[in-house]
Formats: sequence, C-alpha cells, structure tokens
Amino acid sequence: MLLFALVLLGVLAGAAVHTSMPVFLLAAGAIAAWLLLFGAREHLPRLRRH
Repeated sequence: MLLFALVLLGVLAGAAVHTSMPVFLLAAGAIAAWLLLFGAREHLPRLRRH
C-alpha cells in the first residue's frame, strides 16, 4: 500500500509540473476545500457525541 501511494504521488507530482500555475492553484484549492469539508463532516459527529 505504501509503495502504491508513493507511485501515485510521483505520478501526480509529475503531472503538476507540466501544468500552468493557474490550473495547478485551482486544482490545489479544490483538493484543499474537499479535504476541509471531509474533515469537518467527519469531526462534527464526534463533537456531538461527547
């Protein structure tokens, strides 16, 4: 699993090098927003239980 994650990271980093900066920043912002929403959605039910 770790090897698969490292290979995937290498492929994504290589693809990011070949894109323009605005496209890269837009994709990075979209991924960050999705991760924040996912983290908030997972964390809120835990706060309500305690």
